[in-house]
Amino acid sequence: MTRILLIILFAWLSAASAAQAQGFKFSNEDQADKAMEAERQAKVQSLLATPCRDKIRNQKIMVLIGEDRNGVIFAGQASYSTHIEAINQRLKSLGLRTYTPEEIRKQVAQAEINAYFKNDPDAAISASKRLAAQYILRGVIATQASRNAIVNVNQVSISMNFTLTGANGKMVSQAGAKNESYAGRDIMGMALTLINERADEVVAQLYNDYCQKAGAR
Repeated sequence: MTRILLIILFAWLSAASAAQAQGFKFSNEDQADKAMEAERQAKVQSLLATPCRDKIRNQKIMVLIGEDRNGVIFAGQASYSTHIEAINQRLKSLGLRTYTPEEIRKQVAQAEINAYFKNDPDAAISASKRLAAQYILRGVIATQASRNAIVNVNQVSISMNFTLTGANGKMVSQAGAKNESYAGRDIMGMALTLINERADEVVAQLYNDYCQKAGAR
């Protein structure tokens, strides 16, 4: 009987020890996440501290976004209005001038946009001329959704890559970010949430490069 009690006591102590160790692990992970987020925000603020001349701020920027589906770019701008605005609003809050998705759709043919995403330089020049845009911000977002069989929930991962060029095709900046999370049924809604969570650092890098390099000879 005593032996049985000792076995039970040992098992209980082992479980309690494991639980404490697991809790400590979670605490460490939480602290690491907070430290990483603080570092990310500090980097964003440092990039946004770059002075930007009024002449540069007043240049017009056309934002175009496409989605990468297994290597094929789908660029119907009407489908990505909320994604475009996630970037547009941040640029505007920094004092930069961008076009709304509606303005772009009214003045630039979808065929030109499609050609531009196929790396046709003439299409890029033609599209920018129609809007009198001095710069083009090209974004490609890849969204991958899958089912996690272990916990039986959807999971979504996104990667976004942006390239800022002059209307003549000259490179000004490149920036990108990745994010992932579990999701419910609204996979596209979660994708937009993930984009918003990482958009600040992407925009900050673009802004920093733009203010430093735009108009430079």
